[in-house]
Amino acid sequence: MSLRIPGYLGTFWELLGDHLVMALGASLLGLVLALPLGLACVRWPRVYAPVLAACSVLYSIPSLAFFVLLIAFTGISRTTVILPLAVYALAGLVPNVVDGLRAVPDSVRQSAVAMGFSTPRRLLTVDLPLAIPAVIAGLRVATVANISMVSVGALIGMGAFGALFTASVQLDRLDLAIIGIIATVVMALVVDAVLVLVQRLSTPWMRRTSKVSR
Repeated sequence: MSLRIPGYLGTFWELLGDHLVMALGASLLGLVLALPLGLACVRWPRVYAPVLAACSVLYSIPSLAFFVLLIAFTGISRTTVILPLAVYALAGLVPNVVDGLRAVPDSVRQSAVAMGFSTPRRLLTVDLPLAIPAVIAGLRVATVANISMVSVGALIGMGAFGALFTASVQLDRLDLAIIGIIATVVMALVVDAVLVLVQRLSTPWMRRTSKVSR
């Protein structure tokens, strides 16, 4: 059994780079879109149900159909994969942003107001930092899902490691599928671990609280 990747697919590192760019790009774009949507839902609770319904409807669109629709506008490119995955990420990110912001104690907000914090300053220095655990929890789920979903892009010629799955069938080489599966799983585990580390570094007060509780 050969473990060589056919030259026309690119090198392992090229596939890895493409996969990460598309998966992480989609997750970051989804987060950028989810934050203002979540803030709006907290500010105006009546819009939460419609926004959540819209995210659910968009999530139900088959990825391949989404890719095909976008090809007319973005061509066969990374953008064609990134945009649908970013939209899919909203279904998980928006509720987590809302839950994280709603979980900020009123006493903390009132203390910030009493100290003279403006609304933008309170949002940036109080609300969002305290919402980080919930936001990153949603980002972890969305990112792992995106790492898996990028492979579907192989059906339009932009799937990175997904190209190994289609080549596995075309060339009757099971080893290519195995390489793709292992690479995708390891990538997901590593990225998830990095996000956990980011959460720990960005919420030092949680570590201090856990130590005091012991």
